[in-house]
Amino acid sequence: MQAKEQNGGSLEEALHRLDTALALLETAVARKLETERSRGDRETEFALLEEDRVRLAAELDAAGARLARMTSTTGEVNRRLDRAIETVEDVLSGPTGR
Repeated sequence: MQAKEQNGGSLEEALHRLDTALALLETAVARKLETERSRGDRETEFALLEEDRVRLAAELDAAGARLARMTSTTGEVNRRLDRAIETVEDVLSGPTGR
């Protein structure tokens, strides 16, 4: 009878080790799935950041072009104002200035 108890004990021990191994495997699989999910989330986040970077670079280029046009226009306005001021000064100085 003692042999049966030893065999039964060995079987129970083996089943316990199998349960423990399965629990460890389930934990490892869950961890791996979470890592993969997290990696996918990071890749998605990186893709979104890259899209934002491209969009912001395009907006910056457009803003730079607008600034260049505005600077050019401002320069032209300044030249015209200077000519207008000179003309007004010439008119105000009248024929006596000649």
